Amino acid sequence: MKHLKIVFIALLSFSSLGQSGPMNKIVPKRAQMKKELSLAEAVSQQYRSLRPDRLNQFGWIPGGDSYTYVTSNYQTLMTSSVKDTEVHIMLTIQELNTALKSELTSFYGLKWIGETKFMISDGKNFYVYDVDSKTGELVRQAPEKSEITKFHSESYNLAYTIENNIHVVAKGGEVNKVTMHTDKNIVTGQAIARSEFGITEGLFWSPSGQLLAFYEKDESKVSDYPLMDNSTTPGTLKSIKYPMAGGGSETARVGIYNINSSELLYITTRNGKENYLTNVSWTPDNQFVVVAEVNRDQDHMWLNVFSAKNGKFVKTLFEETSKTWVEPEHPAFFPLEGSNNFVWVSERNGYNNLYYYDFDGNLIQQLTDHKFVVKDIMEYKNKQVYYTTTGETPTQSHVYSVSLTGKGKILTRANGSHSVQISDDGKFFHDNFSSHTVANNDWIIDVKGKIVSIKMESPDKLRNYIIGTAEISTIDAKDGTKLYTRLIKPSNFDPTKKYPVLVYVYGGPHAQLVTDSWLDGASLWMYWMAEQGYLIYTVDNRGSAERGVSFESQIHRQLGTVEMEDQMTGVDYLKSLPYVDASRLAVHGWSFGGFMTTSLMLRQPGTFNAGVAGGPVTDWKYYEIMYGERYMDTPDQNPKGYEKASLMTHAANLEGELLLIHGTVDPTVVMQHSLSLVNKFVDLGIQVDFFPYPMHEHNVRGKDRIHLMTKVLDYVIENNK
Repeated sequence: MKHLKIVFIALLSFSSLGQSGPMNKIVPKRAQMKKELSLAEAVSQQYRSLRPDRLNQFGWIPGGDSYTYVTSNYQTLMTSSVKDTEVHIMLTIQELNTALKSELTSFYGLKWIGETKFMISDGKNFYVYDVDSKTGELVRQAPEKSEITKFHSESYNLAYTIENNIHVVAKGGEVNKVTMHTDKNIVTGQAIARSEFGITEGLFWSPSGQLLAFYEKDESKVSDYPLMDNSTTPGTLKSIKYPMAGGGSETARVGIYNINSSELLYITTRNGKENYLTNVSWTPDNQFVVVAEVNRDQDHMWLNVFSAKNGKFVKTLFEETSKTWVEPEHPAFFPLEGSNNFVWVSERNGYNNLYYYDFDGNLIQQLTDHKFVVKDIMEYKNKQVYYTTTGETPTQSHVYSVSLTGKGKILTRANGSHSVQISDDGKFFHDNFSSHTVANNDWIIDVKGKIVSIKMESPDKLRNYIIGTAEISTIDAKDGTKLYTRLIKPSNFDPTKKYPVLVYVYGGPHAQLVTDSWLDGASLWMYWMAEQGYLIYTVDNRGSAERGVSFESQIHRQLGTVEMEDQMTGVDYLKSLPYVDASRLAVHGWSFGGFMTTSLMLRQPGTFNAGVAGGPVTDWKYYEIMYGERYMDTPDQNPKGYEKASLMTHAANLEGELLLIHGTVDPTVVMQHSLSLVNKFVDLGIQVDFFPYPMHEHNVRGKDRIHLMTKVLDYVIENNK
């Protein structure tokens, strides 16, 4: 469920709320000189004033060992090099605007496209600037009403969408209309399949920039779903397309537009009209488009090749099947110029690994055989494929390299979570990392692992606040699987006392809560809550991300069952601790975590005194096809699984206090989920609490987020007695 993943990440990004809660606490003498962290600070400043310092927008300049980054306010471009570590001002935003006759507000989005040139854009206007001549120009411009833009930095060609149609601006500045659909059910140039399968965009330039591939979907068979806008008088309805499990789905195809001939061709599915066309990529010779087709049941994938000249099917390179699901999320990667040999990411052996193929579909070399997860391919330089992975410890993130003969090594050796940029010659890399003990470090390292220069080591921005500690540990699931956990304690923790506990849960696919990074992956509001005299506990159960097929696929056709078993194992562990008050447990989660929160309240009655479920899935038949059917199949194929997972089935079991929260215009987990469960409680004569956030979608953002977290945490404190 990529949507829940994406929203979940956004939820963490804005986390931590409001004013001080109702609970008094004693501040130890050693902490009296420090400040108390307010909930409002925790929520609104975690990624602002309290964010660790770092080099923003680091980028290597092509052709050498020099690099740039921007100051914290994004107003000044700085430069340095491996050999000359002194930092210089390259350019200010005022100087850039004078040269370009532009009104750019920052250096955000800057991209080097040559040894002296970079591209920068405000989303509508695309500029190229030469740092040697100190001149630049506006090379392409999209209309103000354009929605999505895609710029090709070598040809300067620009594609953009307006009202579901695609336009292209090429040499000479003429605007070409690629599509001219009048039927609003036909959508072009946007991500399809509800952004599952790693799909994040809908426009794909060929390497030369003379051909444009794009997604097009027909949603005529997808149900319309009403969302009410209460900001108008009277209220008005906005209709969205929402493909619910078992219902009509979108049909997809891939268009190919030739700028030189103005010819438009289409690629369609070969093995089922409602199949998914995923992971579009171009071959280096601009002659072919490679597409991974996945059947609607999501247990069969064909990696197909199509001609860019006529759109015709050329061949299937290989197929993959599974008894649970097949989920390609990475397009074919072509490491060599002039060769269509490619690297494919597959979890066929239990973990994502790299496989090197020729263009006839023959396996040349399995490049990696890790017993841990490859996350993504970064790039190919200096005869090495660079890629990200968890490494040996699932809570960490590392960068490895491997040659096309399969000889590889790890580049990042410090424990923690790393983000790396490789120099143009592949001899150096910029390593930005954090860990349980490191707020943030920016280092320049050579390929042998030697630190060339320390660019920044951020201080702990929380050092002047009264704040507790987090511990990452493990427990064993009932089948012996190791589960990672996080326990946050208050600063004045006393092991001789008894503490209430708030269990924070997500538990779904594509998400990992416990990481070896700054604050251990937690939101700052959790540390605030700990200072109110609480322990905050989290378990990454089976079914969550970065642990491989066996760990993640046990949820198939039974969402909530295995996950809840692991959460209850965590509860048993908590109850074994002498400093836990086992009679005062509460639970909170959002999205899939809202589903888990409510499931625990209803299917494990009496365990928790209070639960707060945000944006919860309450019945998987109300959720979208692409995510829901992957894990549950259709309601007709798996009626018992749907019934067991449905919260309606277990509503009569409620013990304790339950608060449901939902955005009124949520397009991801639609309001029908919460309303249906509330209706069931009414039928049963059971009292629950329900709070809608008017005009908010799947996440509550901005100033209202402080209100949200105040409500959540006050509810827990007041009812966990």
